[in-house]
Amino acid sequence: MAYEVDFANVSTVGLESSPVAAALAGLRANEARYFNNRYDHVFVVEPASKAEKTIAWVHRILKEERDLVIQSRPLEATEFQVENIRIAYVFYESGLSINVMYTIDDRKKRAVGFKLSDGMEVPPELASRFKFAKQKSRLAGTIRGSYFVIKGEY
Repeated sequence: MAYEVDFANVSTVGLESSPVAAALAGLRANEARYFNNRYDHVFVVEPASKAEKTIAWVHRILKEERDLVIQSRPLEATEFQVENIRIAYVFYESGLSINVMYTIDDRKKRAVGFKLSDGMEVPPELASRFKFAKQKSRLAGTIRGSYFVIKGEY
């Protein structure tokens, strides 16, 4: 069942199996607040079993761009378009969130972002390949993030 993320009352709905469920819920709410404030978009996620196409698209980009395979199990995902940007998010059991921001008409503005929930370790598949910067969030505590630019067409 789809879940409209409420950033005023943060809930772990759909994320309960994560060892950092509360922090991951805060991270998800932080993203929902951003898209609400910036684009007036309601952030709705689906269970991974209903979002296989979105997850496959994100995983294909990771594999083809950086030969990355995420070891954690996807819990939820969402895909939507605001203005000329196709956006996808996958939230993983480990506390990892991956987003793809893919501008439709500008190849220079396409990227994959990684965000680590407060309290989780850097996944081994990312640890030696990316440096993570810290950012404070009222909803999510300390978020560590990194990204890379997408070069191919997807």
